[in-house]
Amino acid sequence: MTRSTLRLGAASALALLTGLGAAQARDAITIAMQLEPPHLDPTSAAAQAIDSVVYTNIFEGLTRFMGDGSVVPGLAESWDISDDGLTYTFHLRDGVTFHDGTTMDSADVKFSLDRARADDSQNAQKALFAGIASVDTPDPLTVTVTLSEPNGSFLFNMAWGDAVIVAPETIDTITTAPVGTGPYTLSDWVQGDRIELTRNPEYWGDQPAMATATFKFISDPTAAFAAMMAEDVDVFTGFPAPENLPQFEADPRFQVLVGSTEGETILSTNNQMAPLDDVKVREAIAHAIDRQAIIDGAMFGYGTPIGTHFAPHNPAYVDLTGNSAYDPEKAKELLAEAGYPDGFSTTLKLPPPSYARRGGEIVAAQLRAVGIETEISNLEWAQWLEQVFKGKDFGLTIVSHTEPMDINIYARPDYYFQYDNPDFQALMTELDATTDPDARAKLLGQAQTMISEDYVNGYLFQLAALTVAKAGIEGLWSNAPTAATDLTGVTWDD
Repeated sequence: MTRSTLRLGAASALALLTGLGAAQARDAITIAMQLEPPHLDPTSAAAQAIDSVVYTNIFEGLTRFMGDGSVVPGLAESWDISDDGLTYTFHLRDGVTFHDGTTMDSADVKFSLDRARADDSQNAQKALFAGIASVDTPDPLTVTVTLSEPNGSFLFNMAWGDAVIVAPETIDTITTAPVGTGPYTLSDWVQGDRIELTRNPEYWGDQPAMATATFKFISDPTAAFAAMMAEDVDVFTGFPAPENLPQFEADPRFQVLVGSTEGETILSTNNQMAPLDDVKVREAIAHAIDRQAIIDGAMFGYGTPIGTHFAPHNPAYVDLTGNSAYDPEKAKELLAEAGYPDGFSTTLKLPPPSYARRGGEIVAAQLRAVGIETEISNLEWAQWLEQVFKGKDFGLTIVSHTEPMDINIYARPDYYFQYDNPDFQALMTELDATTDPDARAKLLGQAQTMISEDYVNGYLFQLAALTVAKAGIEGLWSNAPTAATDLTGVTWDD
C-alpha cells in the first residue's frame, strides 16, 4: 500500500466519521430568538419570550393550542361541562409525572389555579381566572372547577401559557429551574447567550424527535442575518430583519415561513395622562399615523393594517381602519379643538423588538409633522416591564400584544394603558356569558367598534410571523396562535 493510498484511506475514514456525526446530529436543533426571557416562569410575567421557550416544551396546561389555533386536550384528556355552563369536570391523564419524578395530580391543578387567582397573584393574565369560584379535587385524577358565571372562553383560557400546571414543591425556584410535565427539561441556561433543553425520557406522551434543543439569543438584526447565513443556527423565529428575507427565499439552503400572529402591534397610550386623557387628542394621534408607511419602513411590507385590537384572520374581525385613516390636516384640526394648536410633548418608550425601535422612529416623525414632540427612550425588556407595564410611567409606547383573543384587556381599568369604560366592561361580561357563536361574533364586533371609536390606542398593524429555517426542517409552526416554539412535531427531513 502506497503512502498516497494511506492518505486516501484516512481521508475517507474521516469523511465517513464526519458524515456519521452529521447524521447523529439530526436529533439536535438550534433555534435563535431576538429576546431572552427575563426568567422561565410563564405564570408570573408578561414577557412573550418566556412562552416562546417553555410553552408545550417544559410546561403544559389542562388544554393547549395547536399551530392552527385550535384548542385540544393537554394534561386533561377529557372534560364534562354542566348544563348551566358553571361546572367543568376535568379528567386528568394517568401516569403523568413532573420532571423531578413526582406525580402530577389534581392537587397540583388546584394549587396552580388557586395560585393564579389569589389576591397576591403575580400572574400577568390574572383576569383569566377571576371567574373561578372554587376548585375541588374529588380524586387524584379529577378536578372540578366551578365558575361564578358561564364563560364560553374558559377552555380557551386554560390553553394560555399563563395557565400551565406547576408543582408546589418546586415553585420557589421556578424562575431559574422550571419543573414541568413537558417533553423537555432544562439542562442549562447561560444567561445572555443560550438555554439548552434535553428530551424527557419519562414524558407521558410521544417522544419528540429532537433529543436536544438550544435556544440562542441574538438581539441585533445584522447579527441575526449573519448567524443564519453562516448556518450557525438552524432556525430563527421572529426573524428581526425582514429586509433580508428575499435573500433567504432565493437561497436553496433555507426556507422562509410567513404566517400570521395574534400580535396586534399598537401605539399604546396612557389614557390617564394629560393630554392623552382627551379623546380628541387620541383621535388626532390616530389620524397623524400612516400605518402603511410604518409597515413598509419598519417591517418591509410584512404586516396587515388594523383599526382595532383584533386579529384580521379571525372570522369576527371588523375592518375599522377607516376610523383612523391617515389625515395629518385633520389631526392638526383636532389638536386645535382640544386646546393644543401648537401641539404638545410626551414620552415614547420603546422595548427592544425591531418593530418597536424601527417603527418608533417613523411614528415620532409622523407625530412631529402635526406638532407632537416625543422624547424617545429605548428600554431593555425588563425596564419596559417595570416602567411601562407595571409602573404606567409613559405617555406612548409601541408593543405587540401577542396573547390570543385578548380584547378583554380593555375591560381592566388597572391595565397599563388605563382605559376605564363601564360600558365596555359590561360588554365583556355579556360576552363571557354567551356561548352561541353568532351572538359572540356580534358582541365582539361591538367591542372592536367601541375601542376603535374611543381611540384608546393607535392601532398600527397585525404582526407577521417571520421564520427562517434550514431547508431540511419540518414541523415548525407557520402561524403563531400563541407565543410558542413547539418542538413536539419538529423533525429533520433526511
